[in-house]
Amino acid sequence: MNQSTANDAVASPGVDGRTARWASHREERRAELVRAARRAVHRLGPDVPMEDIAAAAGTSKSVFYRYFRDKAGLQAAMGSLVLAQMQERIAAAAAAAQTPYEGLRAMVAAYLGMAARSPHVYEFVTRVPADPDRAFGSFFDAVGSMIQAPMARYLGPAASATLDYWPPAAIGLVRAAGERWLTAAPSAHKPSLDDMAGLITDWLFAGIAAQATGPVGGAAGADHGPRPAAPLPPQETR
Repeated sequence: MNQSTANDAVASPGVDGRTARWASHREERRAELVRAARRAVHRLGPDVPMEDIAAAAGTSKSVFYRYFRDKAGLQAAMGSLVLAQMQERIAAAAAAAQTPYEGLRAMVAAYLGMAARSPHVYEFVTRVPADPDRAFGSFFDAVGSMIQAPMARYLGPAASATLDYWPPAAIGLVRAAGERWLTAAPSAHKPSLDDMAGLITDWLFAGIAAQATGPVGGAAGADHGPRPAAPLPPQETR
């Protein structure tokens, strides 16, 4: 039994300091298992069984069940990690944007980039589990909220209904178009990641352009300058 597996044995911590240390250990170990599972899914695919995930992590399936209860619990935990990292990438990309169009386009590109870096992990964390009560819909709710931010700068105060209904419609379009792009076979006609992000952003802006009260800043039909070339990101190995 290795040290990690031994530490996963059920313990009976005391109170105060020991309880806090045990709770901290559990959180660290849980995060370690999520990272190991992510590497396994990236390498072995979204249908990898729990036995293989556990073997790749150097532990047993029962240990994973102790920390996550079942595969759906692991899926949700891994999705939280992926979303947190995606939020960091989006924030960094959008911070340099000068217009709402650029901000939205940076977010769309970050979303597509996440999927392209590791399509197996993307499918694993976005797939609806067998139990609908634990479906990972909160993942896309959070992405929709992030997409809403630049639109608040673009639309006037009277467009509150649009800000309520447009983000979920937008993320539906981004997801449907993005997943079709992701699974399309390579060809001379397949857009690059950067071009696909630009197309999706143009479609989204065109749908609400009539309600805009501020400067368009690069919506469909406006001169928003050439899009810089951006190759597909490297495969993720973390």
